[in-house]
Amino acid sequence: MRMRAAVAILVMSMTCAGAMAGEVIAHPSVTLDSEGIRELYLGEKQFVGPLKLVPVDNVALQREFLSNVLQTDLRTYAARWTKKSFREGLTAPDMKGSDAEVAAFVRSTPGAVGYVGGTATGVKVLQKF
Repeated sequence: MRMRAAVAILVMSMTCAGAMAGEVIAHPSVTLDSEGIRELYLGEKQFVGPLKLVPVDNVALQREFLSNVLQTDLRTYAARWTKKSFREGLTAPDMKGSDAEVAAFVRSTPGAVGYVGGTATGVKVLQKF
């Protein structure tokens, strides 16, 4: 009985530790709270003061990000951006293929916001998810 309890505790702790899939990162010039991040990725926010925001998606983590941060799925997200494109002339976030590509883009682009699975240097961490 004690062995089962120990295994259950171990599994739960590993699950909880693994629940954080990544970090939302930004160029050092950007300050956004969790609601601002949500609004940015849903096409409702394009600026912080005079600074134009540049969101970027990460193909490797997109499903986790959409589920954990935006509480949506890929199909709904894509449909939303299709509507935004036609109705408001907005462009969906550019897609990068890896954490390294996202981090490099965010680091070098004022106003950029993205998400990665690990830690990145030279950027600001806005939120863990």
